[in-house]
Amino acid sequence: MLLRILHRTRYRYHGAIDMAQHMVHLRPVDTASQRVRSHELRIDPEPAARSETTDVFGNPRTFFSLQSIHSMLTVEADSLVETHAPEPLPEGPPWRGMNWERVREHFRYRAQAPFDAASEFLFASPYVPRDDAFAAFARPAFKPGLPALEAARALMERIHNELSYETHSTEVNTPALDALAQGKGVCQDFAHIMLGCLRSLGLPARYVSGYLLTRPPPGKPRLIGADASHAWVSVYVPLPASADVLEAAPTGAWFDFDPTNNRCGWGSPGEDYVTLAIGRDFADVSPMRGVIQSGARHTLAVAVTVAPPDELEQLQTAEDA
Repeated sequence: MLLRILHRTRYRYHGAIDMAQHMVHLRPVDTASQRVRSHELRIDPEPAARSETTDVFGNPRTFFSLQSIHSMLTVEADSLVETHAPEPLPEGPPWRGMNWERVREHFRYRAQAPFDAASEFLFASPYVPRDDAFAAFARPAFKPGLPALEAARALMERIHNELSYETHSTEVNTPALDALAQGKGVCQDFAHIMLGCLRSLGLPARYVSGYLLTRPPPGKPRLIGADASHAWVSVYVPLPASADVLEAAPTGAWFDFDPTNNRCGWGSPGEDYVTLAIGRDFADVSPMRGVIQSGARHTLAVAVTVAPPDELEQLQTAEDA
């Protein structure tokens, strides 16, 4: 599937800004399930300095600074991504033999144990503490001896079925424990809750930010800027050293779970998903953050459009007419 993503962020300042520095995660990553065909990042006003780097999690990011007075900032990312349908969760050996208790024991600290890079996703992070409340919510899904992937899918279904998706019910900085306690939230909250549940049981899990191709209501046209960013979770399952493993997973693999939509797969939850960045939680992969030199207040507007390129071009032509 070929998808084009327009992600526009606009700040209007109530007063002049003398200087600003920003970091953005707006270029999708290349993975086994997707390939970035093209990407352009347009910034207005033109930055005085700009650089491209890769963060510690392998995500591309852009730093830029503005050193002239400005009252508005517009950042628009235009990406063309080719996605592929993911493999379903494997159900046979050796994966079925990896029950969740065995995965937990694999990551339990032992002196001189070999390092597993996935272990960095076991610990508390800025938005996701390890807490007994998460473990208590997760336990009905984690029955003794259940394969790790089946348990993760059961947890995903529990979050999807028992929590309510409500826009504007939380803020971007709402703690995951608060969202769990009130029983509602948005995709970011659902992802953070699932991360808290998995980590509190000793299982490594990471936050995935990205996009999802949505369908307009029947009889309604797609609107430019009417979509939004999305978030889901990846769970790591190691393989025993004796396993006859696949070339694509020599020591283990990450599997994606979207509790908001109750979808999962190996590499992504579906062909209609685009992975933007991966981290411990939202704090690592915020699309845009920075500092400004001024006391001015601001108004923020974010518009996201995800569509096949031909359809998006037609929408833009109609909008300009």
